[in-house]
Amino acid sequence: MSACLICGGAQAAPMFRGSDRLYHTTEEEFAVARCAQCGMIRLDPLPDPAQLGRYYPDNYWFAADSSTAGRMEEAYRRLVLRDHVRFVARALESSSARGPLLDVGCGGGLFLGMMRERGVNVAGLDFSREAAGVAWSRQQVPALVADFPRAPLRPGAFAAITMFHVVEHLYDPQAYFTAARELLAPDGRLIVQVPNAASGQARLLGHRWNGYDVPRHLFDFRARDLEALLARSGFEVLRRKFFSLRDNPAGLASSLAPGLDPMARRIRRVPESRGARLAKDLIYLALVAASLPFAALEAAAGAGSSVMVEARPR
Repeated sequence: MSACLICGGAQAAPMFRGSDRLYHTTEEEFAVARCAQCGMIRLDPLPDPAQLGRYYPDNYWFAADSSTAGRMEEAYRRLVLRDHVRFVARALESSSARGPLLDVGCGGGLFLGMMRERGVNVAGLDFSREAAGVAWSRQQVPALVADFPRAPLRPGAFAAITMFHVVEHLYDPQAYFTAARELLAPDGRLIVQVPNAASGQARLLGHRWNGYDVPRHLFDFRARDLEALLARSGFEVLRRKFFSLRDNPAGLASSLAPGLDPMARRIRRVPESRGARLAKDLIYLALVAASLPFAALEAAAGAGSSVMVEARPR
């Protein structure tokens, strides 16, 4: 039995058992449980770290190909990523810190490429050598392959550090926050986004909610869980946002129809003609559009399916 990340409690109440609904990397089932003391949700027990890599496909990140469907997907991602770009740009504008922006878990670097296009000095970091290579070649973004807490980076060098959908995958998220605090310049900003386990989607869909992403998500945060961990790591939260145009409507669509998710189909190498791929992508896009009103409504109530925070060192 694993200890709670927030309160250290050992007692947990079972919620459900689930497997990999999205990418089908395994048929093994994993137990999801809620801490009996503070309510934090986690896999219990946590998977063996030596086995965790089996649940991450080699191409577990976005990089569009040159096909019509691929170009449409990149255009769509650029559209919805503007939400993230605006949030981070506002954080940089409100800070007196100087230095580059570092995106931890940068994948293929599309977000950083969009920030670079705005004149921001950027850098990326990822576990995947292939993803870092794509960030370099397609987005002209310098990207380092490393484990963030052990990365050879200069303390106080960064104006901002972003972690989009990273910390829920980590055995020790606090180590990443501690490393971020050391690497940020004075008055620097840390921007963190996670799925919101207290969202309307989580309550409505239960084990079918895409945000649980069993078994890759080791911990499932509510806003208060994330903020407690940030406070323990020496940060104060300045701003919260419960809506993400990229994540909230698409998360609901993928919860309802995981077999239509474009990234999941690509990762699973589902055999399909170009016409079939385009048709499925258009159906999925229509489902995302239909999900938008509910996603906006739950976010307005402070219960969006993701939470993004801006924090600074105390």
